[in-house]
Amino acid sequence: MAANLKICSVIFLAVVVLNEQETNGALSARTWRKIYNANRNGPYLGLVIPNLFEMNPLLQSPSFTSSNLTLDFDGRRFRFGTIGEKKVILAMTGLGVINAGITTQLLLSLFKVEGVVHCGIAGNANPSLNIGDVTIPQYWSHTGLWSWQRYGQGPKDELPLESDGDYPKKIAYLKFANYTVNAAHVASYDNLLNNIWFEAEEVYPIDETPEERQHTFWVAVDPHYFNISKKLEVLKLEGCTSSTTCLSETPKVTTVKRGTSASIFLDNAAYRSFIYNKFKVRWTWKARLWHSYVFSKRCLSLLLGLSRTWPVGAWPSPMKPTPSPRSPQIIQLRLLWNLSSYYQLVSLVTKLISTHRY
Repeated sequence: MAANLKICSVIFLAVVVLNEQETNGALSARTWRKIYNANRNGPYLGLVIPNLFEMNPLLQSPSFTSSNLTLDFDGRRFRFGTIGEKKVILAMTGLGVINAGITTQLLLSLFKVEGVVHCGIAGNANPSLNIGDVTIPQYWSHTGLWSWQRYGQGPKDELPLESDGDYPKKIAYLKFANYTVNAAHVASYDNLLNNIWFEAEEVYPIDETPEERQHTFWVAVDPHYFNISKKLEVLKLEGCTSSTTCLSETPKVTTVKRGTSASIFLDNAAYRSFIYNKFKVRWTWKARLWHSYVFSKRCLSLLLGLSRTWPVGAWPSPMKPTPSPRSPQIIQLRLLWNLSSYYQLVSLVTKLISTHRY
């Protein structure tokens, strides 16, 4: 009798799992089957791109061959194909660090991914860089986590929760009064907005004690990818799209030390100068994944990887409980805003992926 009950239980569970109309889990049986079949053909390189405006040049590139497989989940569409001989998954994130984090986490949690390439347009905080330049930062920060100090207090005063280790005054702060205009004739002046203190992000490494936090401000991209990208600095980029449309300076590929990110579309010279001088960033990623590069989403994806304690951007396949022998990696390529030269970034991404080797 007990044996019959066990058999009936197994059959019942199998029916529930296989019949998606009876399944109440987050993923339907049909979606799980698609993910499973896709992962059988992996591993893949993931390409994470802010929007269709920036993705379409890659989709239209002769270097990209679609496998005619797309998987829609949670409002995201994952497009499968190849670039050269490398299998890739393309995913659009949408604006802001939250969308970037969700999309990248889904990509790495659902699929067997060995690396991630972020690419898109960005803003520039470094006067030595020009429109059309393609830059690859080695380190990223997120400059959108602040402790906003109350009026009347200053650097010598304790911030709320600072004694608990939440908001230490270790990195930098911006004093609004320093940006007052038309005040040359005034002996002293202040600003009710007072000061904002930049704070490090909390991370929770997967192989440490649960809920035991660590803090990090600068996050390194994967050194393997960064070394590959340095080899691309010799590439010659086109400065003209036609006989009458040219950039004032011939664009170049360059690696830079630092970039920064926040959910802020940065179009303010004073703040851009502050970011550059205080943090020595070279560009900014705007409200998609941009900052000195000034970026708004990229750093969050790197933080996701860091919290896993594998090389930045390392997530195992959801179909297997153990990570692959080599974990995923992340690198970011940023093009200083210029639509006509965006196609050069597509070419660069293609070369980066085609030269990818472990």
